[in-house]
Formats: sequence, C-alpha cells, structure tokens
Amino acid sequence: MISRRDFLQAAMASAALYGGSGFGNWSRLAAQQALTQDDLLSFEKFGNVTLVHVTDIHAQLKPIWFREPEINLGVGKNKGRVPHITGAEFRRFYGIEDGSPSHYALSYDDFVALGQGYGRMGGLDRVSTVVNAIRADRPDALLLDGGDTWHGSYTCYQTEGQDMVTAMNALKPDAMTFHWEFTLGTQRVLEHVQSLPFAALGQNIFDAEWDEPAEYFKPYEMFERGGVKIAVIGQAFPYMPIANPGWMFPEYSFGVRDEHMQEMVDEVRGQGAELVVVLSHNGFDVDRKMAGIVSGIDVILSGHTHDALPEPVVVGETIIIASGSNGKFVSRVDLDVRDGQMLGFRHKLIPVFSDVIAPDPAMTTVIDEIRAPYLADLEEVVGTTDSLLYRRGNFNGSWDDLICQALLEEREAEIALSPGVRWGPSLMPGDPIKREDIWNVTSMTYGEAYRTEMTGEFLKIVLEDVGDNLFNPDPYYQQGGDMVRTGGLGYRIDITKPQGERISDMTLLKTGEAIDPAHSYVVAGWASVNEGTEGPQIWDVVESHIRRMGTVTLDPNNSVQVVTG
Repeated sequence: MISRRDFLQAAMASAALYGGSGFGNWSRLAAQQALTQDDLLSFEKFGNVTLVHVTDIHAQLKPIWFREPEINLGVGKNKGRVPHITGAEFRRFYGIEDGSPSHYALSYDDFVALGQGYGRMGGLDRVSTVVNAIRADRPDALLLDGGDTWHGSYTCYQTEGQDMVTAMNALKPDAMTFHWEFTLGTQRVLEHVQSLPFAALGQNIFDAEWDEPAEYFKPYEMFERGGVKIAVIGQAFPYMPIANPGWMFPEYSFGVRDEHMQEMVDEVRGQGAELVVVLSHNGFDVDRKMAGIVSGIDVILSGHTHDALPEPVVVGETIIIASGSNGKFVSRVDLDVRDGQMLGFRHKLIPVFSDVIAPDPAMTTVIDEIRAPYLADLEEVVGTTDSLLYRRGNFNGSWDDLICQALLEEREAEIALSPGVRWGPSLMPGDPIKREDIWNVTSMTYGEAYRTEMTGEFLKIVLEDVGDNLFNPDPYYQQGGDMVRTGGLGYRIDITKPQGERISDMTLLKTGEAIDPAHSYVVAGWASVNEGTEGPQIWDVVESHIRRMGTVTLDPNNSVQVVTG
C-alpha cells in the first residue's frame, strides 16, 4: 500500500509534469512580453480546499523593481539545497528557460536587460486582482498573510502602520502572523491587533512575565471551508529580541517552541481538524527543521527569508510553500482533503507582473487615498543612479554600499556597519532616486545613525556573531538576517568554520593596513538594538549624501572574500 508521503511526492511530480504546479506554463513562454493576465491566473481547480498565501510585503503598495539574490549560501544539511541555489543553477534545477518570465522573476542574472521587457512587479492593487480572481474561482478560499506587512516604507512609518492595516483590511485576509510589526512598539501593535477584522495568530507569542500564551494573539483559528475543518496555527518570528530591540516589546517572549507547537497540532486534531496549516514567519530552513520534528502538520506557509520557490518542498508528510516578498508573488494551493487527510495538492506561484495584471480599481483608490497626504514628499527627486541599486544577497548589495558610503562620509568615520536586512526594492540604472526609494531601504523605528569607537578586537566579535547567526549549521541558531554590511572594512569569511574562527584578514580599506585588535576605530552605523542610541536618522544621512553626489555611480564591491569549503 502506498504511503501518504509517497502519494504526495508522486502528486507533486505529476503536477509538475502536467503544468499544474509551480509556475506552470508562464515559465515556458517566449522572452518577449507575450504574457496575458489569463496566462498568469490560469489554474485547473483541484480538490476541495484553496489556500492563498502572501508574505513579507514590507509595506510596498506600488509596483517595484526587485532583484532576487545573487548569493544565498546554505550550510550543514542545507548546503546546495533550495532555497540555497541561485541564478543559472536555480534555473537548471527547475527547468527554467533563459530569458523567460520566470528567469526574470526568480533569478538575478540579466535583471536590467530583462526588466526592460517585463517591467515592474507587485503593487497591492494587482495583488488584489489576483486574490479576487482566485476567490471568484473558489469563493471560500483562505487568504493568509505571513507577516512583515506593517513595516518598510515612508507612509508606514508616518502612520505607524495604519496605511498597511487599512490596505490589508481591504484585501480581507483571514489571518496573519508577525515579525517587524512588533517594532512599532507594544502599544501601537495592540491598537492595531484589537481592531483587526481577522485573526492575529502566534502560538509562540508568550507573556514574558508569566511564560504563558499572550492574551491578544491566538495560537490558532479554526475555519470550515469546502466542507473541511481547517486549523491555521500562527508562528511569529521566533528571534524577535535578538534580531530587533527587545525594549520595544518587553511584555513578550518568542522562540520556536516546538513542544508547544506539537501541543497545538494535537489540540486542533482533537477538535476535529482535518487539515492543519502553519502560517509561519520562521524562515525556510527553520520551517524545514520544524517540519521534521513536529508531526501532524499538512502545510507550512513559509515567510521571513523572502524565498520564492516555484515548487513546494516536501518534508515527510508536510509540504512547505515559499511565496517570495514585496508583493512580487501570490501562492495558490489547492488541496484534496478526504477522511481527515490531505491526499494531494496542486500549487502555483503566481508572479505579479504589474504591466500585465490589471489593477483592482477599488484597491487603487485605497492606495491613492493613503498616499495622497504624503505624495509631494514621496516623489521629491533627490538624485539619479547610474548603477543598479539592489539589496538581496548574503553579503553587500549596492544599496548597502551606498548607505555605507553615506555613513563614512556624512558621519566622518573610518568604518561603516549597515544591517543585513532583506527588505528593500531595487532601482534600475538611469532611474531617479526619490525620497520614497531611500525610505524603502531604510525605514524603521530605530533608524538613528550612531557614531562611536570600536577596537579591532570588538569589530571581529561583531562579525563573528553575525556570521554565526547566518551560517550556524543548526537552523535554530540562525537568528538574524544576512551578513552585516561593511564600508571601509574588508575581510575573509570561511563559512565552514565554527564561531570565532570564520573571520580573518580584516583590513582597513583606506590604508590597506591590517585591522589592529588593540586599536580603536571610528565606526558609524545604524539600526542599533540598544535603547537610547543617538544620531541623525539614516534616511536623512543617505539623502544628504545623494544630494551632494547628484548622480550615484558605484564600483563593484570585492571587499569580502568568501570561502565555502
């Protein structure tokens, strides 16, 4: 008798063969802009349950450029496994044709050239069109938001998240979970959460004082759709006080909490749940590990690491769906649930090509009303870029190089440090740089640009600590974003080494001298998690620098030498 795991594997292989899974026929269309909205939204309805997943929108209401990462290294058991392959290797793995729409949407090579043909992606009014089409096909579809929604733009900062609450209320999700939202501070988060017309979920959000589940965040929500009883369990970002300032939300503790997750799965199964879905902001590798530990989960909708995968990954009897970021994609998953078991699925990662998918007029009106009071500030041109400005990748991106350059010059520092965050759209060569673009890569509630002194020894400790957050072989110890970006400082990193031994050959780029462990260096940075950090806001620092430059031109950055073993 075939096992359920074998059945799922066979279902996925069959779906991929016949174009019913992943990116379907759109990946095989010609490189010309031969796409239509019908192509992108076509889906052969399957089974009796539909899940729709968006995640990591980062307050991007309008269409954007967004280049996928050039470097996404895996370590330990995840070395060379998706999502830790990029570019041509990624395309070979999924059978993606060079120059195709999926080449442009899912990998970084030839981004500028392909972008001229395919245009921007995303825009919440286009996402709304996709969601409306799925609901027309399957009226009782569940729409689930994976978090990092109320953060990442000028209007989100100015309204303390109200812009995204308003826009998402118009989209009508059924539930969401959380990460950057908490950096609005406890009071503001609770104001929003208590006003939401849908479920705010996080089985791992605990009251810090009493070490019990937090009052305003339910561990799960039960739904009945397609004649199936469905449990959606929320999993907020586990490492909040490590990656973000704990003093902004001292009332809460987080963590993966596998044992509590297992209790919740068992509890909902005991209440008759026939399908168990985890709406997660763990990050993909953490989700993959959790799927191998916690039994009884049918689907994990993965967020946080911004991975866009055109096929689900199967771990045991659990499928993991990764839906990208910044509104570039919407995932649709149709499931066949019978007799309390998920027996098969059909999946499509829908790319939101903004020149192809028509905007939903109702959502466009909402977005325009949100932006209207700030439009003059948003659209003020600060400079121009001759270089492609992008952020994604384990190490420095060109946006980060520009930010570090601004810190070095505007703050008169020898070394600059910039956080390895994954959010932030790209800009094409020749694009004007508007104030909105700067805020899209710097907006946060603790954006002070500090200036201090650090010894060479302490700088190595910083790099080693962040490197371990990224490259610890155990995913549960990967507790941050990408590697801290550096300006004025070069180094060598061997990701195969243990903590304390990864970083070597630290060099002060201005002089070419080796970093002296005992010497103090003037360091400028931003996004410190320490309370009371002082300094100008980073967006003001960057704007001042760009205004003085006029036109931004960046040379390739070869300051980090990476050894992968």
